Amino acid sequence: MTAELVRGQNHPLTQVRLEVRVSAGAPVLAAATLSDEQGTIRGVEWVAHPGVPALPGLEVSRQAAADHRLAVDLDAVPDAVHRVDVLLALPADGRGPVRFGAVAAPFVAVTGLDGTEVATYTITGLDAESAVVALELYRRQGAWKVRAVGQGYAGGLAELFADQGLTEADALAGAIQAAVTQSHARAVPAPAAGTTDTDRAHRQAGTTPDTGGHAPQPGVPPQPGGPSPHGVPSQHAGPYGHDAPHGLSAEPTPTPAGHGTDPARTGPAGSVDYTHPGRQRTAPPPPPPSAPPTPQGQPAGPVAGDATGWSMDERLYNQVWGMFEDLARTTAAYRSAVDFADSRMEKELDQVLSDPRSRIGGQGDAAREAARARHADLVGQARQALDRDLAQLRAEADVVEPALPPAYARWDNPVWHGYRVPMEMPMALRVGDLHLPESDPLRIPLLVRLPLERGLWIDSGRAGSLDGSFADSHELRQGAMETAVALAARLLAVHPAGEFTLHVIDPAGSAARSLAPLTRSGVLAGPPAVGAAGVADVLARLTERVDLVQMAVRGGAADALPPGLDTAQQLLLINDFPHGFDDRAVTRLRYLADEGPAVGVHLLMVADREDSAGYGPLLDPLWRSLLRLTPVADDHLADPWVGHAWTYEPSLVPPGSQILQQVLTQVAQARTKYM
Repeated sequence: MTAELVRGQNHPLTQVRLEVRVSAGAPVLAAATLSDEQGTIRGVEWVAHPGVPALPGLEVSRQAAADHRLAVDLDAVPDAVHRVDVLLALPADGRGPVRFGAVAAPFVAVTGLDGTEVATYTITGLDAESAVVALELYRRQGAWKVRAVGQGYAGGLAELFADQGLTEADALAGAIQAAVTQSHARAVPAPAAGTTDTDRAHRQAGTTPDTGGHAPQPGVPPQPGGPSPHGVPSQHAGPYGHDAPHGLSAEPTPTPAGHGTDPARTGPAGSVDYTHPGRQRTAPPPPPPSAPPTPQGQPAGPVAGDATGWSMDERLYNQVWGMFEDLARTTAAYRSAVDFADSRMEKELDQVLSDPRSRIGGQGDAAREAARARHADLVGQARQALDRDLAQLRAEADVVEPALPPAYARWDNPVWHGYRVPMEMPMALRVGDLHLPESDPLRIPLLVRLPLERGLWIDSGRAGSLDGSFADSHELRQGAMETAVALAARLLAVHPAGEFTLHVIDPAGSAARSLAPLTRSGVLAGPPAVGAAGVADVLARLTERVDLVQMAVRGGAADALPPGLDTAQQLLLINDFPHGFDDRAVTRLRYLADEGPAVGVHLLMVADREDSAGYGPLLDPLWRSLLRLTPVADDHLADPWVGHAWTYEPSLVPPGSQILQQVLTQVAQARTKYM
């Protein structure tokens, strides 16, 4: 199973001969540094780069390219080496992008020699940086691990090397850039962003413009979700990591937006390929469905599934994320145009006020009116372009939403009424909807890939919502728990029978009403744990499972697991944290959050962060490791391209609907047959 890492997460390596595959949205140069046990690079001779591409146990490319394969033999590196850092940088030749924020997020995969992915990482959150430490392979207690780093440097390679302690940082950075230039690196200017109709024509033809043919590990944007079963996004990255979901972040990181219609499918620095990076393929996917015939001279209408992919599931997933990027970029272009119009009018009005002649007669009034008229004209043109793009996206959403499978569909979608327990896990899961103020009422599904690469946190501590509802704290906590139950039920429903186990901790028993659909249907692994003793028991059992599976994986003896060990994916739903948790229980919870996702143990917490303030900064890493969702509309998620603050709305069961109970009944029946 591929581990889809987020920043700071590590994963054990069971092989010593590896490839590090890099896909980026523009040509980049790749390098690597060797460090000793103290993290010291002993000199430039411990740096592999395009000018000196080979070191013992390590080889990098001589050229800048959108795709790289770095060869690593950990047994062949010197004994003094305890860490190998993989570095990426944009060529400083003036012909391409100068910052990573202007290109699709780089995707890095550690694979075996047979191409099987061990771990993947989409580097989200970059903006002005032109060099980045992508990941590190490090030795710990005689074994090797990989860690996702994603540390960027606006000062480029020189700043990166200086931060790593190399005194010759400037000279080495210059030598590397010179070596790339002398090797006739493929650092060519990216094509301009295409138009909406052009990009959609590519998608309908089953292609993406100027992808460079790099399959099966293409450059992908950050998106949320899991390995092979993007989201387009190995949460890719992402929406929104990224990566929040490979791809959302919890806080906005503004990035100047590109201009032009529908830049999301090509991006400001080249095309983006939405192929799932975790899927190994031996043949190209079949072409997506084509649009029905349209009258001559009229644009083709939207079609559900008109994105690349090997199945309709994958095509729809990639199409949803393409729509998300479209909306992000077209809104960024609109906001940029409005900002320009505002600054221009302000400058013109300042000039009028600074000229004494304009204060006599009507010259000043006329100049002010002219400035305001030009401002209105610019804003009107920008709004017209935005409305045109929004109309296209709304038309696409109208055909995509009804065609979504249960894992991607809202609870009010009729597809749930024909629900059957699936035979295999889908690529991703819908956890809610996203929208921007300019795009109301258009909603884009928020998809996270499966298996979950990070835990989920339903925030029950918000004082209110954007529309002023849920001001009462009790009502808010109940809403948070109902949101968590709907998510847990959805996770149960989209997994095959016997492949997903749900545990619940409700220390005070305060969530009995919200948990009723789960307890009545019999889908839980056991009754909700109550009291400190119940909390300790559940955490101890899951911690032991993580330890056993980790030891089996590291030892290459998966068949040596104890009989009766539940090898299904595990989800722990926790209500009212930290009530009922002592210091030992908190330590175990942090351990599960850090180590659990890699071996199939995931968290779904309903909590108010302020309730755990007594622990001080001890729990900060826990909160940062979780994707925060809310039971009410809240604008706290940011995309990795332009940093918009997206309004998130949870995926809830419509009031009075019986669909949740019907679905859970089928899940319980299938679980009984499986057991």
